[in-house]
Amino acid sequence: MILRGRFTTRRKILLGVIVLILAWLAYAWSVGMAITQGVEFKDMDWNGDGTASRNEIAQSFYAVAVKKTVEGKRHCDLFYWRGTDEQIRVDCRTVFTTGDDKAAGKP
Repeated sequence: MILRGRFTTRRKILLGVIVLILAWLAYAWSVGMAITQGVEFKDMDWNGDGTASRNEIAQSFYAVAVKKTVEGKRHCDLFYWRGTDEQIRVDCRTVFTTGDDKAAGKP
């Protein structure tokens, strides 16, 4: 058995750290932070200079959020600053599905 005896101080601290990380991850997902929305590192160029710096990638953990919208076949991601609700950019794409996709999804 892995857990023999009482919880040691080291195990309590480790459990606390894991719980804190999971709580932050749940919060980040619920408010739509960019890091939890599947945004690739190369797309984290918030100032529009063409490169995603370490600072911009770090901002996706706390400062940038994403609102996803779907209007028919048009899927858009609106990136904005969480503190001011100022829009950074909008990425839109058109998604085409065929009848084969629907048939394959049925059990």
